[in-house]
Amino acid sequence: MTVDLAACTDGELAALALGGRQAAYRTLMDRHRAAAFRLARSTCGNDDAALDVTQQSFIAAFAALRRYDGQRPFAHWLARIVINKSRDWARRRKVRRFFAFALPLDEAHGVAGEEPDAERQTADRQELERTMAMIATLPARLKEVLVLRAVEGLSQAETATLLGVSEKAVETRLYRARAKLSESVRG
Repeated sequence: MTVDLAACTDGELAALALGGRQAAYRTLMDRHRAAAFRLARSTCGNDDAALDVTQQSFIAAFAALRRYDGQRPFAHWLARIVINKSRDWARRRKVRRFFAFALPLDEAHGVAGEEPDAERQTADRQELERTMAMIATLPARLKEVLVLRAVEGLSQAETATLLGVSEKAVETRLYRARAKLSESVRG
């Protein structure tokens, strides 16, 4: 008997994937890839890093699939993994930058990522990148709330649950994140 994977819930797909059905996990990835990438791009600030973080997140999710509670939204569980992988990426980036500055400039090429050529970007793309860069400079606790609420469209309650903080903390952090972004735009 064949199962219509597209009609399965995320919990059912996770159970099938744990049972050895690779197609079930592929369907889960297909359903959630775009949202995971958007979240990673919003927290990392660049597409290449976001792609790496997204891939690492799906690998980690598959390795931890036994810990997923099929009664809860898979998207929230995966978002938590993406946020953690984004934090890991940010820590590694800081280390790479430190070592890049420690090397002579002619030897430091390729240690820290180079920015894309702005001349090849359209005006919309430049504005998006500028905004993403401003978001990326926010402290992690502010950035995560802003991305989950404003970019991913999660409710205040969902964001609070996902981050393990109170709804009031979400509200305060969102206010502070928006204030910092406004300062960046004016400055």
